[in-house]
Amino acid sequence: MKRIILMAAVILMVAATLYLWFSNSGFANGEGLYLGIIVLVLVFAVFLLVRRIKSWKAGEPQEDELTKKVMVRTAALSYYISLYLWVFLLYMQDRVTFDKDRLIGIGIVGMAIIFALSWVFNHFRGVSND
Repeated sequence: MKRIILMAAVILMVAATLYLWFSNSGFANGEGLYLGIIVLVLVFAVFLLVRRIKSWKAGEPQEDELTKKVMVRTAALSYYISLYLWVFLLYMQDRVTFDKDRLIGIGIVGMAIIFALSWVFNHFRGVSND
């Protein structure tokens, strides 16, 4: 139950931060794309939150052995892919002029997208017996 409350609080804080960010700054070049990507990541987080709430209401454990194994595989796969993302971004920094803040933002949002895609891949593919 504590994890559900913590996860809901984090989602609300990110949504409030997004609201404040875009209400104060408006949309500049390319920020609509960032907003769309961040909203997709928030939708993924809400999806996971709803799954945990349904498991809690059904009296099931929120994380069983399969869920833990999928999360471990997802974390490992997304970590390795994220390393290549950062190498690619550092390579692109020399060829294209980016602000350092924008580069870090692209890297962080890219890592979130990679994690979500890795989870979807591992969830539907399943994990093998080691």
